[in-house]
Amino acid sequence: MTARTLYPLKLQSTLHVKVWGGRKLATELDKPLPTEQPYGESWELHDTCLVTNGALRGANLGELTQQFGADLVGAGNDPADGMPLLAKFIDAGEWLSIQVHPDDAQAMALEGQPRGKTEAWVVLYADPGARLVIGLQPGTSKEQMTVAIQDGRLEELLVYADATPGDLLYIPANTVHALGPGILVYEIQQSSDTTYRLYDWGRLGLDGQPRELHIDKGIQVANLESLPQVRQPGGDLLVDGKYFRAWRHTLDEDALELSTPGRFQALSCIEGELRIEAPGAAGSDDDAIVLGKGQTGLIPACIASFSISGSGTLLRSAQR
Repeated sequence: MTARTLYPLKLQSTLHVKVWGGRKLATELDKPLPTEQPYGESWELHDTCLVTNGALRGANLGELTQQFGADLVGAGNDPADGMPLLAKFIDAGEWLSIQVHPDDAQAMALEGQPRGKTEAWVVLYADPGARLVIGLQPGTSKEQMTVAIQDGRLEELLVYADATPGDLLYIPANTVHALGPGILVYEIQQSSDTTYRLYDWGRLGLDGQPRELHIDKGIQVANLESLPQVRQPGGDLLVDGKYFRAWRHTLDEDALELSTPGRFQALSCIEGELRIEAPGAAGSDDDAIVLGKGQTGLIPACIASFSISGSGTLLRSAQR
C-alpha cells in the first residue's frame, strides 16, 4: 500500500478507568461509558486507537505507523516508536496524584524510553473553585520536599492555581503538577506514559491497595526553580512549544482551509459538528469525515491540505 491509500482517518478512542475519574466524559463530551466505573481518560490519538472509516477500518494507529511510516507520521520519526504525540481527554473527579515526568534524556537514562513527557492542558470544563497544582513554593529544596512527602504533608508546599474554561497550561517535563477535582481537560503531550507519582493524598487504588509512588526518581527529575503560568490565549494558536503546536478553531459559516504539508494533524471536536475534507486524498469516497462532539480524526502527514466546515469548535494539534 502507498501514501495514496491514506485519507482522513476517524478514530475510536480508548477509555481508561481511573480511581480519580468521574462521568464528565459522558456528560460533557457525549462519550458512551460502558460501565459505572470512574472513567478518567479517553485516549484520542494513540497507537491503540482504531480507525472506524474507509479501507483501513479496524486497523490501529500502531499498525498503520509501521505500515506507512513517514507518510502517516512525518519525516524524522522512527515508526518503531509509534505515534510521537498522544492526545487525550482527562476527567478529574478527584485530585490526580502529585506527579512529575522526565525529559527526553532522563527517560532514556532512567527507563530506556525514547521520549520524555512535555504536555499541555486546555481546560474545557471546571467546577466553581476548581484548582490545579503548578509546582512547589519557590525556595523549596529537594530535602524539604522529601521530608514533606515522608511526613504526608506535601500539600503544604504546593502552589495552586484557579482553573476556568479556556485556560491553557503548558507543562514542560520536570514540572511538578496535578489536576484537581471538577476539571475536564484536553491534553496534548509527547507520547509517553512515564509518570513519577510523588504523592497520592493517602488514598487507595481501585484494587484497595496504595498506589505505587516513585519518590526517588520523581525528586531526581523535579524542577524546583520555576513555575508554569495558567493563561487565557488570544487567537487560534494555543501552544507553540518544543514538541508540538495546538490551535483552537471555532467555525460558524465559512470553511477553514489549511495547508499542513509534512505534519500529521490531530483534530478533536469539542462542540457542534464539523466536516473534515481532503479532496482526492485517497482517490475515492474516503476523502471526508464528520466529527461530532467528543470525536477525533487524524490527517496523515502526506496530505498537504484539507478543509474544515460546519458549526462548532475543534482543537487541532501537530508535531513541531
